[in-house]
Amino acid sequence: MKKVREVKGWLNGYKEASDAYNDLAVLFDFAKEGEATEEEVDEQYNAAIQIVENLEFKNMLREEADPMSAVLKINAGAGGTEAQDWAQMLMRMYMRYAENHKYKLTISNLLEADDAGIKQVTMKIEGDYAYGYLKGENGVHRLVRVSPYNAQGKRMTSFASVFVTPLVDDTIEIVVEQSRLSWDTFRSGGAGGQNVNKVESGVRLRYQYKDPYTGEEEEILIENTETRDQPKLLRLRRPPRERPSHQLPDL
Repeated sequence: MKKVREVKGWLNGYKEASDAYNDLAVLFDFAKEGEATEEEVDEQYNAAIQIVENLEFKNMLREEADPMSAVLKINAGAGGTEAQDWAQMLMRMYMRYAENHKYKLTISNLLEADDAGIKQVTMKIEGDYAYGYLKGENGVHRLVRVSPYNAQGKRMTSFASVFVTPLVDDTIEIVVEQSRLSWDTFRSGGAGGQNVNKVESGVRLRYQYKDPYTGEEEEILIENTETRDQPKLLRLRRPPRERPSHQLPDL
């Protein structure tokens, strides 16, 4: 169904461009006979050019991961409260972008700052070509402005990093070597309670990834400090037990 929807999208785009061209040709003939104005021809011409340019831009997104959904992460960098406010501005911008393009947006992790703004946020943006359109946002974003958080009214420079990764599906085969996996547990902070500094409720997963093309190695790090139930997180390490065929599933 996904492949059918993708092909149908290309067919609809071609039909829209073809219809715009035919309308422009007819309107141009009317203009030569004095039955249409030049303003109407120019308006139809600009509309046809925009349709063709959108189709050409979509044609550039031909990489394997471009049609997929995306996971977008924002981290506040150097600049203190100003950088945290800049990170929140970026978050609102991407949320508005997803809303305008009818994408489904889910915030999976949000760490708010103490005074203003956010320290980091992870968002899942689901929709066709979400990663293809957003992958150009990867990198460090800089903001220079007269900071409202500076008592002297000086101009400040703040930074925020944006990471965009594709939300892969079953069409891409992923091989995870168990020998390259390692688990760490640590004590995560909190507001207080009996388990703080007693139970290592934070779990960190490390994976030594080797690029099959360049041979370079890098470490992929994933950690979870939101869930305070370490046994529940560590159960993810164990493969599920095979259920006997005669046993009914739990309701």
